[in-house]
Amino acid sequence: MIRATLANSLMSLAAIIAFTASGRAQEATEIFVAPDSTPDTVFVIRSTTDISIFSDLLEAFVRVRPTVELRYEQWGSNDLYADSREACDGQRASADVVISSGVHQMVDLVNRACASAYTSELTAQLPRQRMWRDELWGITREAAVIIYNKNLVANEEVPRTRFTLLDLMRRSPDDYRGQIATYDIEASGLGFLFAFMDSQQATTFGGLLEGFARVDAVATCCSAEIISSVDEGRYKIAYNVLGSYVNTAPHDNLGVIYPEDYTMFLSRALMIPKAAREKELAAAFLDFLLSPEGRTLLTQVDLIQESNSDENAGSDSTERYIPIDPTLLVAMDALRRDRFNAKWRDTFSKGQMP
Repeated sequence: MIRATLANSLMSLAAIIAFTASGRAQEATEIFVAPDSTPDTVFVIRSTTDISIFSDLLEAFVRVRPTVELRYEQWGSNDLYADSREACDGQRASADVVISSGVHQMVDLVNRACASAYTSELTAQLPRQRMWRDELWGITREAAVIIYNKNLVANEEVPRTRFTLLDLMRRSPDDYRGQIATYDIEASGLGFLFAFMDSQQATTFGGLLEGFARVDAVATCCSAEIISSVDEGRYKIAYNVLGSYVNTAPHDNLGVIYPEDYTMFLSRALMIPKAAREKELAAAFLDFLLSPEGRTLLTQVDLIQESNSDENAGSDSTERYIPIDPTLLVAMDALRRDRFNAKWRDTFSKGQMP
């Protein structure tokens, strides 16, 4: 397999032009082609998923499509949303596939008529929580977890519910001052979604904000940074971390908690933009992800957690599925979002929020 990394050392001219034109740029870009092939089709995927996590799956896809040069661009969720809106409005070239953990942003894009419809036997098999209007599909199943450093948090203090985390912050504020982290929801679309869904479901949400303020909790970016910081002991605990990323690399010092009061599950959403040049190839890629081979590869990198089934993720379960449907548009209301961000910013004003 030939894989050319463009962003780790020298940025390509095309990427430089894109950055200059829009004020945004992808975090990394990598090209995937089959061995000994002569590609004649460029297939562009823009996604929030780390290249290192998706690479085996992308390599498997191009192996059976030797005429395809797959350009994979890794983006932050907020920049990817803005880029996709510009492409929808004809202000820049569109990707062929967009995949994001900022599911509320993807629902908004579909609502703005930015997507192409597609149906197949495989898409029809998705649970209703993981598809909308045959234009948006959930391809993963990932939990929001609490992580902690096993060397720094005593067994009797491990917070297995939001209630016990709240109690810990109230009981031992000095021991955890500056030692609890979560996403910066203004920098991370995923972080905003998790926090917003918490505010809709958890009776403890107001108390958690009070607790975060009490211990000068830290709002920061991003999944990999938060996980490594807890593993290294910079923070003792991190809240609402995307659990699929915890197992992608050795983290000897980490403990992982699926909160026992309820655990949120997210499904990354895939959209085929209306302006995609390679819609048939995009549809084939979607079917590949939903196929037994694709699901196996996603499971191997923990993007599908099979320990709990979709059917059990109902209101009577401790599982809470973030649905892919119009209810998420509430999270995109500008006034509501600004108020929510202001409350969050006030909570973390004493911490180390960038």
